[in-house]
Amino acid sequence: MQRHKMPLLARVAIAIVCGILFGQFMPIRATRIFITFNGLFGNFLTFIIPLIIIGLVAPAIGELGKGAGKLLLVSTLIAYGSTLFSGFFTYFSCQAIYPSIIGFEAIPQTHNESLSVVLEPYFTINMPAIVDVMSALILSFCIGIGLSLIKGQTLQNTFNDFRQIIMLIISSVIIPLLPVYIFGMFLSMSVSGQVYSVILLFLKVIVVVVALHIIIPLILFSIAGAIAKRNPLKLLKNMLPAYATALGTSSSAATIPVTLQCTISNKVRESIASFSVPLFATIHLPGSTMKIVAFSLAFMYFGHLPIEFGIFIQFIFILGITMIAAPGVPGGAIMAAVGVIQSILGFDEELIGLMITIYLAVDSFGTACNVTCDGALAVIIDKIAKKGKKTIYQSNIQEDFPIV
Repeated sequence: MQRHKMPLLARVAIAIVCGILFGQFMPIRATRIFITFNGLFGNFLTFIIPLIIIGLVAPAIGELGKGAGKLLLVSTLIAYGSTLFSGFFTYFSCQAIYPSIIGFEAIPQTHNESLSVVLEPYFTINMPAIVDVMSALILSFCIGIGLSLIKGQTLQNTFNDFRQIIMLIISSVIIPLLPVYIFGMFLSMSVSGQVYSVILLFLKVIVVVVALHIIIPLILFSIAGAIAKRNPLKLLKNMLPAYATALGTSSSAATIPVTLQCTISNKVRESIASFSVPLFATIHLPGSTMKIVAFSLAFMYFGHLPIEFGIFIQFIFILGITMIAAPGVPGGAIMAAVGVIQSILGFDEELIGLMITIYLAVDSFGTACNVTCDGALAVIIDKIAKKGKKTIYQSNIQEDFPIV
């Protein structure tokens, strides 16, 4: 009999609950074991994040550039524009809402200085990154653009192999250890008396994110309906099976067959749907972008970090490119975005850990938003593509691009 692994969301939920409960009675010495692990895991993330950026972004940009045809270029630009819209709409919405529900309430810190000294790791191992995050981003863009311009495939194949190594590290090392890291984080907060205030802050932000994940598809389908001269509510209703599937699986890849059928039921030509659905599952992540922007802004309020619109312009534009390279594993989008969050917004290790936790807690909502919005863009692409003109269709597109 085939054994099914427990979903990541369930493991994260168990880790949070166990961290809170065990913190009520676990001895300090045992707690320090998990604090030591968290220190080592955090240092490993610092080391691997620049390599994740190079390994994912460079080959993804190179592959997009090598794709022939105007339809691919138009589809990519529309997907990127939709992602930017999601990011900026989320930013302005949260800026209007957050001051009234969370203000500048900080993540509470323990006032027990002696306890803070006791809750130190047994040892630490320094793991400096080979290059800093911004250098990795610039290098990735340069290499990716170069790969898209040259005719040879040798270097592209090399970076494809490097991407497979990075994805293996993410799926086999980082993602499986994340629940342990989250357990240690909530265990530490529980012991120090912070945990209940942090959870209350989490719940306030999650309510906003759930509302946005409904509003953004409504807007995109309204635009698609206006362009195609169709009823947007009917178009959105036809995408509900894909939405429900993504909500249950937290995987755009597993939802592709359902998304494809829903898109065709919206009277999108099969050739266009077969081309656009796998492509948008790779490069169009408005739901993931929405969550990352909303949570990042919330934690900047919590951490009393300076919130400047100019910084968020840079953050959202680079985040949109990074989402194209997000690996096809649960939580892959946030792992690809950690470097951008760290380098541009200045998040420390504690805020990064909390970002990962709250992102994974509502991971399925972002995936459902992603696949539903893919249907809206497919309607637009079908309207743009001229009838009778040869349509681009790459049968191996799901293999060429990592799907989130």
